[in-house]
Amino acid sequence: MRVDDFYYDLPEELIAQEPLESRDHSRLLVVEREKQRLHHGSFPEIIDWLQPGDLMVFNDTRVIPARLWGKRQPGGGKVEVFLLRPVGEDRWEVLVRPGRKIRQGQEITFGAANQLRAVAGERTSFGGRVMHFTQHGRALKALINELGEIPLPPYIKVPLTNSERYQTVYAREEGSVAAPTAGLHFTPELLATLQARGVKTGYLTLHVGLGTFRPVKTETVEEHQMHAEYYYLSAELAAEIAAVKAAGHRVIAVGTTSARTLESVAQDDGKIKPGAGWTDLFIYPGFKFRILDGLVTNFHLLCSTLLMLVSAFAGRELILPAYQEAVKARYRFFSFGDAMLII
Repeated sequence: MRVDDFYYDLPEELIAQEPLESRDHSRLLVVEREKQRLHHGSFPEIIDWLQPGDLMVFNDTRVIPARLWGKRQPGGGKVEVFLLRPVGEDRWEVLVRPGRKIRQGQEITFGAANQLRAVAGERTSFGGRVMHFTQHGRALKALINELGEIPLPPYIKVPLTNSERYQTVYAREEGSVAAPTAGLHFTPELLATLQARGVKTGYLTLHVGLGTFRPVKTETVEEHQMHAEYYYLSAELAAEIAAVKAAGHRVIAVGTTSARTLESVAQDDGKIKPGAGWTDLFIYPGFKFRILDGLVTNFHLLCSTLLMLVSAFAGRELILPAYQEAVKARYRFFSFGDAMLII
């Protein structure tokens, strides 16, 4: 399967640069898989497509200030260090720019008073580096929070005035370097309405990292390797999923990260194995879903692993025309854009 099979034309002006004033004022494109039909609406109308007893599963990860600006020592040359994931009390796997100027053993300092120091370590198999910080534990976390920036995707050119708009309203477990953007449309009021209508809600954690947003650079889909990301799913949620499925109701993932986590912990018999771990599951057309009955998602970059996952769930022959319809109807795309419900 070729990567360019997931190409579509997108006018640049449809890439949303800022969040809407109200989270739930976005538009909603509903994709009915069996009937092969599309419906246009507003996001709060999602309630009309859900049934009492359905379970919506959210990713409660919280984005960390993962972008650090430092200086090479000696010399003072500017360096961008993008934190990916911790690999020890004082070590992080990172991306570094300009990478070719940072050799192993290079010291980098951060902050006006050089409050944070690090030494570049070994290269990783995914083109990153391991960065060894002089601080560790809570002291290191405090300095990252003080000196770091919430990273926005490179296609967003407008500075974000309120960083909480790149967090979901239920975000609580710190560790992501990008937001699970399908959840950005939900407000506390909408969540309360769902529960009042008998729709169940559950929360898992997947810390979004390089696996989710790393571009596909291979010619064929099968050649692409996913970067592992940390997840946690409780025994309580696993039991809830089992009960919902046994009662004949639906499990609907809010976001591709929730979907990947659910399918990562699903066993061949459809049961869920709770606990923590790392997943590098790559879902593309041909994948056999064991848990997922529905998916809330945003509109994704062309030729991305996220578009491949959505195409695996609904079929590429339905998703690409749906994207063409969204372009024609002037939907807003990507992180701060509009939403899609696939059922």
